[in-house]
Amino acid sequence: MSDITQMYNNFVNKLPAFAIPLIKIAVVWYLSVLFIKLAENFITRIFSMKSHGKAHFDESKTKTLAGLLKSIVRYVTYFVAGINILEIAGIKTTSLLTAAGIGGLAIGFGAQNLVKDVISGFFIIFEDQYNVGDYIEAAGVAGTVDEIGLRTTKLWDFGGQLHIIPNGEITRVTNHSRGAMRALINVSIAYEEDINRVMKSLEEVCQGVREKRKDIIVEGPSILGISDLGKTEIEVGIIAKTIPMQQWSVERELRKAILEKFTSEGIEIPYPRTVYIKKEGKREEDL
Repeated sequence: MSDITQMYNNFVNKLPAFAIPLIKIAVVWYLSVLFIKLAENFITRIFSMKSHGKAHFDESKTKTLAGLLKSIVRYVTYFVAGINILEIAGIKTTSLLTAAGIGGLAIGFGAQNLVKDVISGFFIIFEDQYNVGDYIEAAGVAGTVDEIGLRTTKLWDFGGQLHIIPNGEITRVTNHSRGAMRALINVSIAYEEDINRVMKSLEEVCQGVREKRKDIIVEGPSILGISDLGKTEIEVGIIAKTIPMQQWSVERELRKAILEKFTSEGIEIPYPRTVYIKKEGKREEDL
């Protein structure tokens, strides 16, 4: 051990004076990054383990908590590393804290949005407003929640765009992934058709879709009745309740099944018609 210590001292003594602090800073930074990676891997492994016993979180809640813990680990580690790097550079952190106290008012005005974001993020998570994987509308955009942090929320929309929203800007949230979702369509029927015959056909369609998609349909589909009498068509409403995020799939399935049923039974779907009237007049010829 004494030989290793002697070799280390000889190596350090041969280095220029300015190189020693730089090496220490690089070591602190490397250890901080390594610690963050190890901690994030540990958190991922912990939350990916299957729960045994009464304590159980669903997948979305697990992803939310894991993302939050990783965010906290990064912030705390970077803060501690920054303090150590300043100390190595010869800057007394105690004097910085004193200066921060003197300039706290000015910094406070600049950090208002940051504090607002963090507090809002805390209440979003505490009140369980949404979880990772939920489809929500917030701050004027809609998408699937990809990550929830203390400062920001990340959403992926249907176009593949990633929206990063400061939590302080989220004042109203519409969550489309809680409870049973409503699938609602209106079917247009020509006035010339037998309404009783059409209703019977729609009942058969509803029954067929119910049997086909019983894995995602919670209730229905059922016919609400005639919802409107238009200028050229009668509208009949059909409603169903589905598991979250599957309402649009059921609506598409119903429209497809209704079109196929109407085509096979010759039931007419109204569409705009254009009538051309040709006027025949006498032609005068020059004499």
